[in-house]
Amino acid sequence: QVQLVESGGGLVQAGGSLRLSCAASGRTFNNYAMGWFRQAPGKEREFVASISGSGAGTSYTSSVKGRFTISRDNAKNTVYLQMMSLRPEDTAVYYCARRESYIVSMYPGEYKYWGQGTQVTISS
Repeated sequence: QVQLVESGGGLVQAGGSLRLSCAASGRTFNNYAMGWFRQAPGKEREFVASISGSGAGTSYTSSVKGRFTISRDNAKNTVYLQMMSLRPEDTAVYYCARRESYIVSMYPGEYKYWGQGTQVTISS
């Protein structure tokens, strides 16, 4: 069974930065694209960023482009989300997920495994 464990969430002021990490169990981590999603209270889960198995391909939702960077270290089975210039509207529970393909995707239904989430709160 694949396990994904997020960490790095917290409370920061607007304009600040956070780096989320997601550690994955299992082998052949580099075979699988990884994604970050978020869900704010009362809202649907939304796509944030995705990275291909090799790390060469990335995709971002428009609201985070230029502020967030997704990366991965396949030797450590870990994917990261560096978040800068944070805004109150970035407040949400952030989830990492793994899909059974090495190609990026923005669709949550295409991801098979999910972490438990980490809370990110941005104060104004």
